[in-house]
Amino acid sequence: MKHLGSALAVVAICVSISAGVVALGSSGGLVWNGVPLLAVCAAFAFAVQWAAWVPASIARTEAYYDLTGSLTYLSTVGFALWAGGGERPIELRQWLLAGCVVVWAGRLGTFLFRRIRRDGKDGRFDDLKTHPLRFIVPWTLQGLWVVLTASAVLITLTRAEPGGPLGPLDAVGFGLWALGFAIEVVADRQKAAFRARPASAGRWIDEGLWSRSRHPNYFGEILLWAGLAVVGAGVFTGGQWIGLISPVFVAVLLLFVSGVPLLDARAKERWGDDPAYQAYRARTRVLLPLP
Repeated sequence: MKHLGSALAVVAICVSISAGVVALGSSGGLVWNGVPLLAVCAAFAFAVQWAAWVPASIARTEAYYDLTGSLTYLSTVGFALWAGGGERPIELRQWLLAGCVVVWAGRLGTFLFRRIRRDGKDGRFDDLKTHPLRFIVPWTLQGLWVVLTASAVLITLTRAEPGGPLGPLDAVGFGLWALGFAIEVVADRQKAAFRARPASAGRWIDEGLWSRSRHPNYFGEILLWAGLAVVGAGVFTGGQWIGLISPVFVAVLLLFVSGVPLLDARAKERWGDDPAYQAYRARTRVLLPLP
């Protein structure tokens, strides 16, 4: 009963937060079969997670967790583009936004799936996957992650009014996305190459972008979503401005919840007493890959 109560509380909170964002973001948005299209997209994102949780909880595996998240981005954005295109012409801005999400989700999902196949598991789920009701929590959180992170894009894709031709703000936004995506890709590849070398066993990475930042991949992630939010800001009206929660949510999640705190705790547990690691932490920024 304790697990049931906790799981239901998490589900209720996540759904309520998403509903609030949808209620605001649907202002001036398209309606699909009598329901705000943005609401349909959000419901679809959660439905995919809960459907994937069923076989995952039976098998007690997290092997397809990250891949499911990426596929949810792809399918949700694809549905928004398709359903919205049936109501009004799809603009170049919308095509480009959807393309950015497809490229990012396809690359990251493939990378994470290969990593967990190589490592065999993800330590974050060791205690959760042993009980189905506890295991539904990360899947529900991933549904919230998709809705909030992609909110700026989904709101722009489901707008009823045309946004007009591309302008300087779009150039800035897509430029930030490209820079953030490049940083994330380079950081991930540098870390993968580092871990593949036998001489790196039991060491922390302190080369390439990782010599400038302890989490350069997270910086790239935050930057690319900020870029897409900037593009959305060029057309938002009224409640649609809630879409700016996208990069804020990503930053808060990575800096204070599931990203930096967890990885730093593991690193301190492994190397906290090593003077060389202490020196690395002292001279290296947490996020910004700067000297």
